[in-house]
Amino acid sequence: MGKMKNTLRVALLFGGRSAEHEVSLTSAAAIYRNLNPDKYQVVSVFIDKAGRWRPVESPLLPSEQLDQGDFFSFLPWKQENSPISLEADIYFPILHGPFGEDGTMQGLFEIADVPYVGASVLASAAGMDKAVAKALFTSCHLPVAEYLTIKKIDWQKDRQACLEHIHGIFNPPFFVKPANMGSSVGITKVKEPGQTAQALELAFQYDQKILVEEGIAGRELECSVLGDENPKASLPGEVIPHREFYDYRDKYHEGKTRFGIPADLTPEIVTKVQGLALQAFRAIDCSGMARVDFFLQDKTQKLFLNEINTIPGFTQISMYPKLWEISGLPFQQLLEELITLGLERHRSRKHNLEWT
Repeated sequence: MGKMKNTLRVALLFGGRSAEHEVSLTSAAAIYRNLNPDKYQVVSVFIDKAGRWRPVESPLLPSEQLDQGDFFSFLPWKQENSPISLEADIYFPILHGPFGEDGTMQGLFEIADVPYVGASVLASAAGMDKAVAKALFTSCHLPVAEYLTIKKIDWQKDRQACLEHIHGIFNPPFFVKPANMGSSVGITKVKEPGQTAQALELAFQYDQKILVEEGIAGRELECSVLGDENPKASLPGEVIPHREFYDYRDKYHEGKTRFGIPADLTPEIVTKVQGLALQAFRAIDCSGMARVDFFLQDKTQKLFLNEINTIPGFTQISMYPKLWEISGLPFQQLLEELITLGLERHRSRKHNLEWT
């Protein structure tokens, strides 16, 4: 029992309502395996696709076992005589996509006044909405490729006008994607104008707002950022897609895409990527962690900031932990740093509130 007294109780929340539910399970399993049992006692909390909560033994259970048993609709932090206690020293959401990465879960933690790992409500919401993130990047004069936002209501009102607007700005190839989704869900690379309508229909299955983005012919680079007031950036990595782009099927099923870890880049480009990654992190007022994605244009060697992910993938092959590993911070220590940052941020906020 003496050992238990010295351990920190970490509630690991995984699953969730988004289309990235399965990705979350894989990320949570990797985190669970890498949390030092001498330092942390893990409380595993599974959230099913209907948004119901259930404490489970661990994220390593098969999905049919995760889905069995009693669920509840809201997290009872402190309920007298409740058989369920999910109280913890810190909460670690590993919920990719909407209802986990978008500020909703973070708002719940803020209301409950508990420490949590990762970005704040504002940064989570801004990072999740690619259109808002791009507007913030643009306002900070960061290099962003040409893009256009289209709402579902406008598409339903006048499809032809939307198509004419898109084709008046973009020449194929260009990308169509939901504004609030990750893991390449709902994305189409449009290679000829006749595919545009179908691409929009697919993206609108996942969101009420979509982005059309200029296709940049070049290399896909990613950089991991860690910290709060003084964040640091990892060495960049490169994604070398097996198909047209690094899609969901290849990310989580086929695994044929190759990675340059670290990316083979000149020192000047490495420094530029790291600098822009930190600027993007600050542009959305991020804290804790984020993975920042770029395109390096073949023709001009110009860098374009693509997007920021405030809860990046944490599987054993995910770029975020891999880049920190080759930058000198192993998975286990990375998790410790994230937990420390979450606790420190909560203490700082409490201190500020005491003075208001």
